[in-house]
Amino acid sequence: MREMAPENLVDLEKTIAAELFEGVEAIWQVLPGISDFIIKLGNTLPAELFEKRGENIWIAKSAKVAPTAFINGPCIIDEEAEIRHCAFIRGNAVVGKGATVGNSTELKNVVLFDKVEVPHYNYVGDSILGFKAHLGAGAITSNVKNDKTNVTVKAGGSRLETGLRKFGAMVGDYTQVGCNSVLNPGTVLGRNVSIYPLSSVRGFVKENTIYKTNGKNMEIMEKEQH
Repeated sequence: MREMAPENLVDLEKTIAAELFEGVEAIWQVLPGISDFIIKLGNTLPAELFEKRGENIWIAKSAKVAPTAFINGPCIIDEEAEIRHCAFIRGNAVVGKGATVGNSTELKNVVLFDKVEVPHYNYVGDSILGFKAHLGAGAITSNVKNDKTNVTVKAGGSRLETGLRKFGAMVGDYTQVGCNSVLNPGTVLGRNVSIYPLSSVRGFVKENTIYKTNGKNMEIMEKEQH
């Protein structure tokens, strides 16, 4: 469980939502509290930096939001973020400083840390993406199992019960997810992981590794240190 603690996956100085993660043992435990946290935090944001647009929607004045984007609250979009053409923010979303939410990307119940990029045709639901995490075009987080039972996290030879029916992926800082990959329910990726395109990923992948799917098999390799 220690590997699943927020401080071992993400830099809490790189998000406006740091308080949400305080006292949490496993990072996914924040998911049920995102909505209430946004409303609480939003009402304290300085008016000189943020504008309230609609019910429980706070958007930094320095953020760029395309007129075709749809934003539902509760939602906070931090400074210098970019919300591009036809982005669909369904609610319960924190978009970090300098983050990019691209065309036809859908967000729901998420925290995107600063500088996250989800720029092309991504679905991110019930997930946390760490500092400078990147999802390639078409990469998605799948957040509900086919049988609708609670999601478990596979780590080594054990299964960790989450108590959550909806849980997509926890993605560590600097992790890169290749185009058209699927992060299955209960995926946890450590810091600086590289996921090859077209991969189907599940369970825990430790930091500084490369993950790729080869036919029906998967390979995990240590990254070379430079």
